[in-house]
Amino acid sequence: MPVPTRSRRPLVVSVLGAGLLLTGCGVWPSQATAPAGAVKGRITLGFVNGGTTEFHTCLQESVERTARNNGVHLFTANSRQDGDTEVSNIEAMIARKVDALIVQTVDVEALKGDIAEAKAAGVPIFLTSVTPDDTSDLLGAVVVDLKEVGELDAEWIERDAAGRAVSVAVIAGAPGAASDLLTEAFAQRLPDNAEVVASRPGMYDPVKARTVAAAMIKDSPGLDYAFVANEEMAFAARKAFDAAGAEDVRIVTVNGTDEALAALKAGSLAATVSNSAADTGELAVQNVVSLLRKDQRADRIDKTPVRLVTRDNADTAPLYCPPD
Repeated sequence: MPVPTRSRRPLVVSVLGAGLLLTGCGVWPSQATAPAGAVKGRITLGFVNGGTTEFHTCLQESVERTARNNGVHLFTANSRQDGDTEVSNIEAMIARKVDALIVQTVDVEALKGDIAEAKAAGVPIFLTSVTPDDTSDLLGAVVVDLKEVGELDAEWIERDAAGRAVSVAVIAGAPGAASDLLTEAFAQRLPDNAEVVASRPGMYDPVKARTVAAAMIKDSPGLDYAFVANEEMAFAARKAFDAAGAEDVRIVTVNGTDEALAALKAGSLAATVSNSAADTGELAVQNVVSLLRKDQRADRIDKTPVRLVTRDNADTAPLYCPPD
């Protein structure tokens, strides 16, 4: 699926009131022996979230919790899957003179120019989940290996199909780098005996996903499997398939929430790939602080652990979003 374009305008330093919320407490101790160029004293960070799905909500809770625990002053904003809102949020963070900016981007390809301009303004950007091919202008990133995630679900279908010819539907997220990487890796890893008969975006919206799933099962009544780009949409797709009398469609998906683990045990979902949003948020704040302090042990590009989860190992899956 192609990466969509979005309107862009020059990045200017102006306070645009992009729904910023002040959080955080505590004071970082004095860094009298900090390396040259390291940020001293209390660190101020910005976090621009990309949406309001369960993943985004849990990610934000983790970022806020880790900031509090590390004495970091934090501003937050949400772009709600809109590229122009993301630009405004980044501008507002620069105007607040944050030491660094963590971004769960709406579209990583369209963000490239903003990364360079923010860095030039003295506000390095740290990304979560995905990165552009060239990371040289980034402070760093914590990424989910979406290629591996898609491949793990495809490999499960390969084992489950056991060589028989099967049909597969794909319900993607919103067109853009993250969803494209995930679904393309899934499709490319499927075995020759598995044919993708339908692929449409669900826009990370359960209502949209249910409509898409209903149309797919109508067009492909013998559907064997569905790959759905997150669990909220997967639950909606399950309802659509069941309503159409297609209870045998096996759904594979992504995230590893508590609700999904229960669904695996109940048999309404077949497999998911755990990638804890809490882990991503915690690593992001900790690594940003370490990089700003010039801690040589910090990884610029780190990875959130991923793991295939089925009914057989659901009891040992990591927590997706631990409570405060």
